[in-house]
Amino acid sequence: MLEIAVKAADSKRAEDILVLDVKDISLLADYFMICSANSERQINAIVEEVVEKIEEKQGTVKRIEGKDGGKWVLIDLGDVIVHVFQTAERSFYNLEKLWSDAPLVQISEWVD
Repeated sequence: MLEIAVKAADSKRAEDILVLDVKDISLLADYFMICSANSERQINAIVEEVVEKIEEKQGTVKRIEGKDGGKWVLIDLGDVIVHVFQTAERSFYNLEKLWSDAPLVQISEWVD
């Protein structure tokens, strides 16, 4: 599911995609995927693509939060939580710093 989500976001030009391996430090999920977009329209396109690709592979989208707000959308895929931020919101919340104990997952072979 993680690879599918990364590739889907990348296909809609998500920026600064990174994945944190939080399985040893969080009960919420195994991975947090974080990416940025420049507009509400782009956020919605990324979210729709991730959901579509996950469902095509018979994955389950448990919940989507924040879609109406347009600045930060969270997609709960169970073991993977996808965070899609507008650039300014990402800087403000700085999840990378909050979860700085989590190792980065190497995703370079999944993105263009």
